[in-house]
Amino acid sequence: MSLTPIVVIAAIALLILFSAIKILKEWERGVILQLGRYKKVKGPGIIIVIPLIQQMIKVGLRVEVMDVPTQDVISRDNVSVKVNAVIYFRILDPERAVTQVAEPFVATSQLAQTTLRSVLGQHDLDEMLSEREKLNHDLQQILDKQTDAWGIKVSNVEIKHIDLDESMIRAIAKQAEAERTRRAKVIHAEGEKQAAAMLTEAASTLTEQPQAIQLRYMQTLTEVAGDKSSTIVFPLPLDLIKPLLNKDS
Repeated sequence: MSLTPIVVIAAIALLILFSAIKILKEWERGVILQLGRYKKVKGPGIIIVIPLIQQMIKVGLRVEVMDVPTQDVISRDNVSVKVNAVIYFRILDPERAVTQVAEPFVATSQLAQTTLRSVLGQHDLDEMLSEREKLNHDLQQILDKQTDAWGIKVSNVEIKHIDLDESMIRAIAKQAEAERTRRAKVIHAEGEKQAAAMLTEAASTLTEQPQAIQLRYMQTLTEVAGDKSSTIVFPLPLDLIKPLLNKDS
């Protein structure tokens, strides 16, 4: 009977000892508060937390991936679009992540939503569609600068999807078709211009050498004769007609 108090005391001591031992994984850190005040950051591995005096808040240091909910954005040219994104971030300073912000993940998510609407609202729709890499970089820079005070590093921001109304999609398709038609006309005009230049050059060469015109006539006649058509068109040189015209006059 006399050993019962000793056993109870030993059990309580062992219970307190086991509750004081904490094991943190490689990517985890423990922010220690002693009597409500910040003391240090411990981990990873086995650490001792004094019960009733110290409190440990566990913080993960791995990269977190967070979806930014779809946001309604009005572009600078007054086009309404729906945009969603994803951000990659991690906690670099566990102390500031605990002491400077209440809920770092929620705060980062809310900040990402407001920043997404603010930044994209300063750009035209064409810039949103064609300069996505630049917009991703701008968003990352802004978020990283604002979350630095919380001990959080935003490493990357990616705009995943931009939703447009059906009417806007049809308008963009018409614009793209008109642009392709314009390019086709320009290319055709450039081809006509180059062909005219080459014909002018060829005419100059033939003028310098009259015999070349006769050879060209013979070559054309050979090509026409090879055709199976029953009609043969033979080009008559004007030089053969000029003597007759001069004689009549």
